[in-house]
Amino acid sequence: MGTTPVRYQTLLMDSARWDSINLREGDIIVSTPAKCGTTWTQIICGLLVFGRPELPAPLDDLSLWVDAFFRTEADTAAHLAAQGHRRFMKSHTPLDGLPFDERVTYICVGRDPRDAGVSMDHHLANMDMEKVMALRADTLGPEGADMTDAMPPPAPTAKERFWNWAENDDPVLGMAGMFRHIEGFWARRDDPNIVLLHYADLKADLEGQMRLLAGSLGIAVPEEVWPELVRAATFDQVKSRAETLAPERSMWHDKAEFFHKGANGQWREFFDESDLDRYRERVASLANPEINEWLHQGPV
Repeated sequence: MGTTPVRYQTLLMDSARWDSINLREGDIIVSTPAKCGTTWTQIICGLLVFGRPELPAPLDDLSLWVDAFFRTEADTAAHLAAQGHRRFMKSHTPLDGLPFDERVTYICVGRDPRDAGVSMDHHLANMDMEKVMALRADTLGPEGADMTDAMPPPAPTAKERFWNWAENDDPVLGMAGMFRHIEGFWARRDDPNIVLLHYADLKADLEGQMRLLAGSLGIAVPEEVWPELVRAATFDQVKSRAETLAPERSMWHDKAEFFHKGANGQWREFFDESDLDRYRERVASLANPEINEWLHQGPV
């Protein structure tokens, strides 16, 4: 990009950790906003890279979350340097915070923000914060002191928790961060090494989207193998293998519950007309109509 990457930091990640990674020809970076199909996309990449329905190792060992504090920076770099397969890495850093290399393919997935917000609520409820803080402290040492007390308690209702997420202006967390992330990929979606997918398209036509992704990655899959790969990427199959496919496996109350439902439209359970009006005003302030229509797969 010709500019210094923007630095993004949260309680769990720091995009500056990418400075330690030596990128290679053919690397894949799955860079998505949270709760937009990150793990699903990593799994699909793994199935395509290895060309078989069973991954050769737990997803955590095959596809590292480079930004996160769950390994030391040195361990992350060493682990990736030792990998001999085509690497596919995870990030929640927007495109302008990543090292940009024309030899690398960058994949982003968009989703209806209302579904992402509801999914985030389930995600946080399943997260064992004591274990998360312990992992953070183990990695960062004294500077990684437990910050659980600094986090506000969750609001009592799903609707309130949704609006706390939707009206959060943090550049990574919340809906503003999601739109910032999508906007960066949207602006470069025609670049040859940028792939922008939509969660709803993956749900509606998994095989078609996997074939498109394989083409973008230059991966040839024998025709007779496709049915097995597509089946392995379905929600039921992924959830059944949560023991090895759930990311950061030690930090969940229930690993299978990480793959909660994979469903869309759960926000309708608590949205009324006043919520829709409030939501339309919010998203109109965050993105142009073209991006909004794409994310929502139609008018908001």
